[in-house]
Formats: sequence, structure tokens, C-alpha cells
Amino acid sequence: MRAHRAGSASPAPLAHRAGPAALALLTALSAAGCGGGGGAVPAAREAALPASPPSGSPSGTAAPLAGKTVVIDPGHNGGNAAHPKEINRQVDIITGRKACNTTGTETADGYPEHAFTWDVAGDLKPILERMGAKVVLTRPNDKGVGPCVTERAAIGNEARADAVLSIHGDGAAPSGHGFHVIMPGLLRGHNDDVVKPSAKLGRDIRDAYRAGTGMPYATYTAKNGLATRTDLGGLNLSTRPAVFIECGNMRNKGDAAKMSDAAFRKRMAAALADGIRRYLG
Repeated sequence: MRAHRAGSASPAPLAHRAGPAALALLTALSAAGCGGGGGAVPAAREAALPASPPSGSPSGTAAPLAGKTVVIDPGHNGGNAAHPKEINRQVDIITGRKACNTTGTETADGYPEHAFTWDVAGDLKPILERMGAKVVLTRPNDKGVGPCVTERAAIGNEARADAVLSIHGDGAAPSGHGFHVIMPGLLRGHNDDVVKPSAKLGRDIRDAYRAGTGMPYATYTAKNGLATRTDLGGLNLSTRPAVFIECGNMRNKGDAAKMSDAAFRKRMAAALADGIRRYLG
């Protein structure tokens, strides 16, 4: 998620901060996208997504995630590059101010991170639903703008999510490869109650992802596939257990080939679902 590209045009600004209205949007589906123009960007909808291969509980057994709510945050968005004014607006992330959102990176062949994260989310959502979970997405499609990182965190908080997973692809130097999971660092008075459960979620996601995909831990950052950071708004502002995963380095030829392959993305999604099941089961 490191490399960023700018575009042009600048319709009406995004909503400055998600509040109680964000939760209402989770259940109020409409046909409109989340692009700018004349009002606030919708925070989230439980959008219908393509089916993925059979997974989850065997017939006749209890759903392992029944009663659980999982928020999936597909990083970035397809309309971000064309709306720099909205995306570059600075927001408060407790440890400083950062851009509302970014455009993300892409492979050398032009497969963008925003599409990758949306594709993985599309495979992951139905697997979790077959396990009995209620799944909430932070954006309804890959054509909109935002939401801001502050709004994405608010969606998980207001949904009272049992787990929040933000999906990304990294934009590091091409020589580096592998994946890593990012967990929130302690910000006393803000996230004291979620640091420990988020660390467990991070370890469970890491272990399941490595086992399910065979991808190695990142060779260029983190340690044993795990990192702790306090500069990411989505983690800093979360009051629910939350982690980011950089599923691979999109600038690395080998990782990019896997991330661009639909069948391999399904493996990624199945592995992520297994990590969430380990954590919540």
C-alpha cells in the first residue's frame, strides 16, 4: 500500500467523520455507489459479491462463526485517483494527521491494489457467511471514492465487530517478497482493550495465511511476518480487534503473479477465513 498515484477533478468532499449514520448505512442498501458529488460518501453496505468455492462448515454441523460479526476492509478504492482533493484531505489519526485515503500501488502489469483487495474481499465474504458470520464491508464496490480511514474504523466500531481485517497489497522495492500482518501498537487511553486481542488475531491470520498459501514471511520488513505500528488510522482508531494484512509485494514479480491469479486469490481468501475462524472459533 506504499506507492500512491494522483488523478484530477474534485467533486464534493467526503463526510468529515463517520458517526451514528455510518451504522445506519450498513443496513440501508441502495443502488448508488460511493463516489463524490453532492454529498457524503456512503460508509458501507453489505453488497452482494461473487460466490467462491465451497467452504465453511460441513452439512449438519454447527456454523463455527454463528453470531459473530466480521468487518472486511478492502483497502483503497477505484475512484480515488480521480479525486485527489477528497483523498488528500488530512484527518486526525491520534498520532498525527494523514491523508483521508490513498490510491494504493499496482503490479508492473497494471493490476491495481484497489482491485486486488476488492477481488479478495469478494472471495472471502461468502466463505465467512457460510461459516455463519455476519459480514460487513467498508465499501460497496470498486468504483467509489474513500471512505476515509477514520470512517473505515468507525464502521467496525459501530458494527461492534468481533474482528476487523483490512486487506492490502504492498508497494515495496521489487527485490522484496512475502507477506506480513500489521497489528496496532498501544496508545494509552485509546486502544488499551484491543491491543492484546488484536495481537492474537494477527498471529492467527499470519499462521493460517502461511499454511494456506505457502507464501513466506516478508523478506523486507516486519519480523516473522508480524509488525506493530501506530501510524495507521484504521488501527489507531479501532475499538475492536483489528489487523492489516499486506498479502504480498505487488512490485515483486513472483508475488505479483500470484496476486494477479484468480485461483490463487481464492486460496488467499480461504486462508484468511481460516485465520478468522481460528481467532473466533
